[in-house]
Amino acid sequence: MINPSLSHHEFGDANDTLFARIASDLREKGYSINPAALPETLGEKLYQHLGSMEQEKFDQAGIGRDRQLMQNTFVRRDEICWITGESDAGRAWLDWTNDMQVFLNRQLFLGLFSFESHFSHYAAGDFYKRHVDAFKGQDNRVLSVVVYLNHNWAPENGGELVLFKDKDDMEGVKVTPGFGTVLVFLSEEFPHEVRPTNRDRYSIAGWFRLNTSTTDRVDPPS
Repeated sequence: MINPSLSHHEFGDANDTLFARIASDLREKGYSINPAALPETLGEKLYQHLGSMEQEKFDQAGIGRDRQLMQNTFVRRDEICWITGESDAGRAWLDWTNDMQVFLNRQLFLGLFSFESHFSHYAAGDFYKRHVDAFKGQDNRVLSVVVYLNHNWAPENGGELVLFKDKDDMEGVKVTPGFGTVLVFLSEEFPHEVRPTNRDRYSIAGWFRLNTSTTDRVDPPS
């Protein structure tokens, strides 16, 4: 039975239905693919915000974190802009993901503590080779979330995300980056890649994290 008080966001019952499906999928198989599931008004708000952003706000994406961060165009060629909540669209997105965090914590007892996310832009020819979002025991990213913001995506546009079930899986499950598709998966469990795209491809990538702060180290960092 879904508790309607779990989500106080403006999208109400639609959120509960989607979040319940995500929770069920995570229990059963560790990932959840939901085409055109992002609330339309939120998706359009994010899409319009992307259209108004200045290109210089995007930075070349890197690999690693903090002092270990490095750029490697052999592995990935996308560019990113972190979402801080300073814009109306950014705040609406963070409100929505907070509702998801509350729901999943109550349903799955995941201990999700915080969330970080960024816009991603892949220009024609860009890709991200096979990788994992968190190595076992070395990071505190628990759950990965990807949302796509591309209208009228056709098969010939490429740019699919391929989610591999384990390190030995060479075929994977393809996710088309069509508008409003919501993908959620366990960060440590699923290698994945982004195939080369043939047109501009926009998405949001985010991660729910645990709190691994110690007396001499704050994590997540501010």
